[in-house]
Amino acid sequence: MTDPIADYLTRLRNAIKARHRIVEIPASNIKKEITKVLFDKGYIQNYKFDDTTVQGTIKIALKYNPTTKQSAIVKIDRISKPGLRKYKGAGELPRVLNGLGIAILSTSKGVITDKEARVLNVGGEVLCQVY
Repeated sequence: MTDPIADYLTRLRNAIKARHRIVEIPASNIKKEITKVLFDKGYIQNYKFDDTTVQGTIKIALKYNPTTKQSAIVKIDRISKPGLRKYKGAGELPRVLNGLGIAILSTSKGVITDKEARVLNVGGEVLCQVY
């Protein structure tokens, strides 16, 4: 697999389209950090890290609106790819839907959102956008 983060995002997208409640994804440190950011910002209901196997898995409980049955994640896109990395400085961080969505960045301060990166005045690699 050349891009495990793209695989992670695709598994999330497919589970949302199929209206699954829980999705299991092979774990890695960067995927765990992205999952924590998604949980902190309210895009997923809950998560659990299973370290019973060699690699481990991440179990994610997806969040849906109870009345409209629409997912909290409308769109999730990969920005930086292995063939073309996208780095942004502190002054040129992207705003997703004029601040309604988030961009997840890998910075020297860890995996954080674009809003947190602006406050900390750090730039980094833009991993994905979520809204």
